Amino acid sequence: MRTGQTDRAIEAAIAAEARSAGIVLDDAQSVAASRLARLAGPIGDPDERPVGVYLHGPAGRGKTWLADAFLRAVPDARTRRVHFHGFLEELHRAIFARRIDAAPAQVDAVAGAIDDTIGDAEVLVFDEFHVHDPGDARLLTLLLQRVADRGIAVVATSNYAPAQLLPNPIWHHLFEPGIALIEERFDIVPLEGPRDYREGGVARDGFAAGRWIVADAAPGEPTTRLEVRGREFEVVAAGDGELTITFAQLCEAPTSAIEYLDWATRYPRWTVRDVPSLAAVPPPARQRFVNAIDVLVDRGVRAAFTSALTLEAFIASAHDAGPDAPRLTSRLRLLRAERPLADARVAG
Repeated sequence: MRTGQTDRAIEAAIAAEARSAGIVLDDAQSVAASRLARLAGPIGDPDERPVGVYLHGPAGRGKTWLADAFLRAVPDARTRRVHFHGFLEELHRAIFARRIDAAPAQVDAVAGAIDDTIGDAEVLVFDEFHVHDPGDARLLTLLLQRVADRGIAVVATSNYAPAQLLPNPIWHHLFEPGIALIEERFDIVPLEGPRDYREGGVARDGFAAGRWIVADAAPGEPTTRLEVRGREFEVVAAGDGELTITFAQLCEAPTSAIEYLDWATRYPRWTVRDVPSLAAVPPPARQRFVNAIDVLVDRGVRAAFTSALTLEAFIASAHDAGPDAPRLTSRLRLLRAERPLADARVAG
């Protein structure tokens, strides 16, 4: 990809945005900015330029900020930024529309579905790249190979080093071809500094404007139903840009990122009631909660959560949330803790 800008101009634009936001890039972030600039700049042999940049490290180290600043530094390029949950759902829909699967004999058809999903993007940013589902391993390998073949510049942010993707030892081998492709074709940049930049922040918009409220369980209330692609889901209430839903309705029902993305688009304010200790719920419900929080943060939804637990007590229980626990913890710390509560509704 050629943007008409030099590597130095792109790197300088990222640095200038950091200064205007009052951010001092640490050494690792400065290296990341340089690698991102090299990805898009015209200097050097294109054959030696990496397919992408893979930024990985613990939550709150500035990975998403750097990726977004990079996009703003290349305004003339055709770019697409996606949260990984949403992109996977979109890709699965494209595959279903073609009535195909990801078997080797269908590689060309899968490539067509991938092309449908990517469109004409020259730069593709995957935020929160991860692989937990063994069923997605082959498909994601084909995706990575396809974007490499098309010469699309890829930026991926992740809490996982490439070798840690699909960490379950029973299934890890299924994604080893994808890991090899990332390690061979991507510029891998660790961001592993000791500071979580989300903690102690002053920004109070989007998800960070939300609240964690200690309150007794709400009494039973009338419910309503929401339809998403022909399926109905029970919620407490929905309307006027606000969704009220219990933890059980959100995470113990057979919901997925499809519903979370749909609801986040329709309802910019959420109230999630009666959140229990994550240690007390089954693993599928824990994973749904992690996925829902990812979507709420990415879409900037302002949310209030009510629970009998304090925020710190709930975070302690989140250690049982599996490999995504650090990211979940970092994001929940964005919330303002309140107690007690008379009204759990989110302010308009």
